[in-house]
Amino acid sequence: MAGKVVGLDIGTSGVRAAELTLGKSTTLERFGQVALPPGAVRGGEVVDSNAVAYALRQLWAQAKFSTKKVVVGVANQNVVVRQVDLPWMAEDDLRKSLAFQVQDVVPMPIEQAILDFHPLEEFTDEQGGRMLRVLLVAANRDMVSSALDAVKQAGLDAQMVDLNSFAVLRSLAFAGTSGMTSEAEALVDVGANVTNIVVHQNGVPRFVRILMMGGGDITDAVADRLGVPVEQAETVKQQTGLAQVAGMAESHPAQRAIEAAGGSFVDEVRGSLDYFAAQPGSPRIGRVVLTGGGSLLPGLAQRLSTATRLPVQPGRPLSVLNLGKTGLTPDQLAYVEPMVTVPVGLAMGVA
Repeated sequence: MAGKVVGLDIGTSGVRAAELTLGKSTTLERFGQVALPPGAVRGGEVVDSNAVAYALRQLWAQAKFSTKKVVVGVANQNVVVRQVDLPWMAEDDLRKSLAFQVQDVVPMPIEQAILDFHPLEEFTDEQGGRMLRVLLVAANRDMVSSALDAVKQAGLDAQMVDLNSFAVLRSLAFAGTSGMTSEAEALVDVGANVTNIVVHQNGVPRFVRILMMGGGDITDAVADRLGVPVEQAETVKQQTGLAQVAGMAESHPAQRAIEAAGGSFVDEVRGSLDYFAAQPGSPRIGRVVLTGGGSLLPGLAQRLSTATRLPVQPGRPLSVLNLGKTGLTPDQLAYVEPMVTVPVGLAMGVA
C-alpha cells in the first residue's frame, strides 16, 4: 500500500508518533512526542481519554503531520499472546472460527476479547493430522475501545489496531542484521511501565512476552527512596546508572534504589529468555537488541549482557528508512531513535 500513515504509540509517560511514506521504499517524514499527565495512561491502558486526546491534538499541531490516518498500538496486561496448535484450515476459515477454536485457552470471556493470530508453521501431529501453529493474540475489547475513543476525540482516523510487540519486530528484525539464519534474536523494547520482548528467527516471531515494568518503575523507586519529584529522580537515575554486576556500587541511596528496581527488571528479562530457551525445539538466541526510551539507562545494556551471557546491541530502526524533511537535526534523530521503534513499526503494518 502506497501513501502516508502515522504510527501512534500511546505510552504511559507520553504519546509519540511517526509519519511514514510507504511505497517501493519507506521514508520517515515526521516524528514527534508529547508528555502525558501522570495517571492518564496506567500500565499501557488509557484511563483519562480527555487528557490523552488533548495531548494528541498538541502532538499533531507541533509535529505538523500531513495525515490523520493512524495505526494505534496496544500493549498492556489486558493483552495475551500465546502459542497455540490448531487443526489446519484455510486462513479465512480459521479467522471465522477462531473464537470457537481458542475459547478454552483465552483467560478472559471470549465475547470480551478481540482476537487475531500470526501463523508460524504447519506440522503433522502424532496421529498424522495436519496442524497449524500460531501466535494467538487476545485483547480486552474495553481496553482497545478506550484507546480508540481518545484517538477519535482528537479528530484522528484509526485505520487499524496493532500489537506493539509486532511493531517492534517490523522495525528491528532486519535492521543491522547480518543474515542470521539458524539463530534467533531477542528484541527488547523498554518503555516507562511496559516492556515488549519478542524472540524471532528470520523475522518470524517465535515468542512474545509483555512485561508490566520498565524505566519509569526505576525512576519511581529513586523518587520514593530520595523523597524527590519524579523529574529530579529521572536526572539522578541517568547520572547514576545501573551497575554492570549485581551488588556493586550500592553505597548511595539512589544506587540502592536503582539496583533494586533495575536488577529486578533485568531478572525478568533474563527469565523470559530462559523460558523460551527451555521450550522443546527452540533455536538458540544469538543476541539481544535493546531499544525504547527505558533502554537509555546507563549500564542497562552491559548488565543485561552479563545476566544473559549474550551480546546486547542498540536497535537501529532508522537504518532501514529513508529520511525525509523530518525537521530534526542528526543529533536529535540519534537521541529519539530508541523511541521511534514502536510508532515506525506500527505504520509499517499498513503496507
